[in-house]
Amino acid sequence: MVRIICVLIGYICGLFQTSYILGKISHIDIRDYGSGNAGTTNALRTLGKKAGALTLLGDLCKPMIAYLIVWLLFHNKYPEMAKLLCMYACAGAVLGHVFPFYLGFKGGKGIATIAGLGIIFGFWPLTLSGVLVFVAVAALTRYVSLASICLMILFMVEMVVFGQLGMLRSIQPPYLYEWYGIVFVVSGIAICKHKANIKRLINHTENKLSFSGKKNAD
Repeated sequence: MVRIICVLIGYICGLFQTSYILGKISHIDIRDYGSGNAGTTNALRTLGKKAGALTLLGDLCKPMIAYLIVWLLFHNKYPEMAKLLCMYACAGAVLGHVFPFYLGFKGGKGIATIAGLGIIFGFWPLTLSGVLVFVAVAALTRYVSLASICLMILFMVEMVVFGQLGMLRSIQPPYLYEWYGIVFVVSGIAICKHKANIKRLINHTENKLSFSGKKNAD
């Protein structure tokens, strides 16, 4: 039951749809423009750099807020599994971001929110390597979707490797495989949300990110 409560807390935190709110301030529904996705890339392309940066910041903060709430509520009562409960809350934040009930379950793709998860847990080797891979793939190919997919695959692989090597010190062995399960679920959801992008990548019709400062809708 406590796990479900933590997921619900995270889900509520994830419901704050940054790009959708910024779009409404600009008198548009961002889901009707560009890729139709309520995420950072579409905010950047549709609303500009400032909106893209604010969307990224807002989406990064969702799991962080969920983590802090659950930690304050449960770390004294369940000290041995506090980090796991915080992970459930962060997973809930991803679900709230990707599947907001008040927007017909049509939200973002969860990449920035999952990145926020990595930051709040202090997985700095994972975070830094993820940033390097994302930037390298995006810069070389100019496909943000491909960079995002590569980031999620790296996230899953590194979590398992670090866990098996005993480098995830905050997670006790009895909960390690449960932790892996959460990682695979949230990463799998993020990858599945890129289904249309994957088809366009295969067909060579995916739009590339422009560095010229011009808005590029897909």
